[in-house]
Amino acid sequence: MLLPALLGLILAAPAAPFGPQWSVFVGEWKGEGKGSPGEGSGLATFRFELEGHVLVRRNVSDYPAAGSKPAAHHEDLMVVSPGASPSEAQAIYFDNEAHVIEYTASWSADGKTLTILSSASAPGPRFRLVYRILAPDRISVDFDVAPPGAAEFKTYVSGVTIRVKPKGRARIPAVTRT
Repeated sequence: MLLPALLGLILAAPAAPFGPQWSVFVGEWKGEGKGSPGEGSGLATFRFELEGHVLVRRNVSDYPAAGSKPAAHHEDLMVVSPGASPSEAQAIYFDNEAHVIEYTASWSADGKTLTILSSASAPGPRFRLVYRILAPDRISVDFDVAPPGAAEFKTYVSGVTIRVKPKGRARIPAVTRT
């Protein structure tokens, strides 16, 4: 009796595939920005993995010492999986400061803005990452924070990234099922 239930879970209908707008991120991106940690620069890569079932972002940011602020180095990994529709997704984020954060992601109706938002039910501050497509190889990025219990977000870091090279699969691969 347990085996049929397990098979039902394993064979459950998969989430909707990623919509075509997700492909805009694929490649290697170099950026500069400023905010609470100071002025800094970074490098991010996005690529589809697991036959197009996840989009993986790896990010490194460095902020040199300035005034009374010490130098800071940040690394993170975000794994995005498709959601209920091609314009929605779930994500899980890990960083070198031992943060693990679950997010939901959704595209604006015009397909030019992706908002990635942490859960309001999680304890502590809420986080929001907003990508705005400025051109095919140019994206603005804002990382915003809302204190616990507050509704209003404040920008922590803001910058612009430029694609420096395509990398990985430039489009979502077709997946055949048997």
